[in-house]
Amino acid sequence: MADEQQQVFQLQRLYLKDASFECPGAPDVFLQEWKPKVNVQLNNGARRIGEGDEFEVELTVTVTAKDEREEKTFYLVEVKQAGIFTVKGIDGEERAQLLGAYCPNMLFPYVREVVSDLVAKASFPQMVLQPINFDALYQQQRQQQAAQAEAAGETVQ
Repeated sequence: MADEQQQVFQLQRLYLKDASFECPGAPDVFLQEWKPKVNVQLNNGARRIGEGDEFEVELTVTVTAKDEREEKTFYLVEVKQAGIFTVKGIDGEERAQLLGAYCPNMLFPYVREVVSDLVAKASFPQMVLQPINFDALYQQQRQQQAAQAEAAGETVQ
């Protein structure tokens, strides 16, 4: 009788790992016309914690609002939201998909809330991050990695 390992996926803990807000031009930026050009950058990563089945997944969002001419920065927000997940009996591509797409999708609403709160507390107009399709981003990243590996393989030969 084969000993099959049971598959387990559990969220153990969500936590705010880091948050920063900068308003380098205050108070002068409040006297300018509010016509921002907003740039949102997103990054995520996962790492095994210890030797067990726990993984930390971290989602980082950086939002920069500058004036239209991009001469002055209104504000810069960076938020790192993380979670500890138990992933047992799930390996390979399935685990990579969980850690690279599903977990960041779970973390995103918390990042969105922190960004919105920080911007509002600095007395700027509300900043609501648009929904993100982490599955599509994950697939796009995998395709880019495959293309790079293929290109590297061709140059080696």
